[in-house]
Amino acid sequence: MIKNKKSIKYLFLLMLIFFTGCSSAHISEKERAKRTGEITSFYRVWKGTPYRLGGTTKKGVDCSALVQRLYRERFEKQLPRTTKTMAKEGEKVKNRNDWEVGDLVFFKIGWRKTHHVGVYLGRNRFLHASTSRGVIISNIDSYWNSHLWQVRKVL
Repeated sequence: MIKNKKSIKYLFLLMLIFFTGCSSAHISEKERAKRTGEITSFYRVWKGTPYRLGGTTKKGVDCSALVQRLYRERFEKQLPRTTKTMAKEGEKVKNRNDWEVGDLVFFKIGWRKTHHVGVYLGRNRFLHASTSRGVIISNIDSYWNSHLWQVRKVL
């Protein structure tokens, strides 16, 4: 049995640190709505823009340039230019239940394991520049699920 108040405070503090450290930090509904609005309005401008490897404009854009531009224009956040270097930014999110709007989703595709990146929108959807359909929103539970590499929190 704990005999003094100091021991009780110490035990309470340890429990608080333990449970706080084990919980995931989800964003507020207000922040989620703000991020969703920013990403959606960006998408309206870029929707259908054709894919072009190395492209950075509305004439043609690749996946990393699209993500880089979205973060710079809508969140005032600078990201590296390539998918491989973006994949080192922020914090890795291991549990799918902890994914948030604005997280970066990374994929490895094909026998050469080409890297691909998009921005998570919630409800298993993500914005990206598809090589076949240009800038679109896709469902991760489709083709993409088997190619999922990692998710990173950069906001």
